[in-house]
Amino acid sequence: MASKRGRLDQFIARRLQVSKKAVRQLLIANKVVVDGEYAKSPDLLINEFNHIICNGVVLQQYQKQYYMLNKPDDVVSATIDDKHPTALSLLVGVDHDMLHIAGRLDLHSTGLLLITNDAKWSAALMAPDNKVDKHYIVTLANPIDESYIDAFANGMYFEFEGITTLPAQLTILSTYQARVVLREGKYHQIKRMFGRFRNPVVGLHRESIGKIGLDKTLFLGQFRLLTTAEIDCVIQQ
Repeated sequence: MASKRGRLDQFIARRLQVSKKAVRQLLIANKVVVDGEYAKSPDLLINEFNHIICNGVVLQQYQKQYYMLNKPDDVVSATIDDKHPTALSLLVGVDHDMLHIAGRLDLHSTGLLLITNDAKWSAALMAPDNKVDKHYIVTLANPIDESYIDAFANGMYFEFEGITTLPAQLTILSTYQARVVLREGKYHQIKRMFGRFRNPVVGLHRESIGKIGLDKTLFLGQFRLLTTAEIDCVIQQ
């Protein structure tokens, strides 16, 4: 989802259904206020988060929103779904307009979901060039051993897409459980990597994305606003 940028005169003309000439007259008469200041230039570039007032009427007042959700099982990482509850439906009391998920989880995966209306921020969070680590706790159907560690570290070739995964870090936590750290997110990547060992994944829980860790006080299905420090730790290009 790209950030919405455009000219001020085009925005006002579209919202008020008037000509650009009429918009210029409003600007000359100091009738347009953008972020608390009188706007003079018709070609001023604005985005979805500029606060815009024209002739005393608020035309736009979106505020940036950032949430973390502890996603439960059987919840879809989507805005709309006919069969299952969605992640956004769990954000009770929140205006869902423009919200989207930064880094989805599968239907039966649990853990950290980040939800925002700031497209630039989420794009930076997910950009491969930023090398953002994603930490998962994986529970397997069969025992795991040391041979998994090198296989994940060396990357795996997926013939269907013709790609080799980036090196991934695997740490064995117990006979049936491991922590996996990825810097990418190919389709069902973790399940497919363990599939090379014919070892089905029976549980997948995301602990963190980059420097943002799942708040341990959040029960499944609960959410909270991100802190300023958590928001600011994402490097925007």
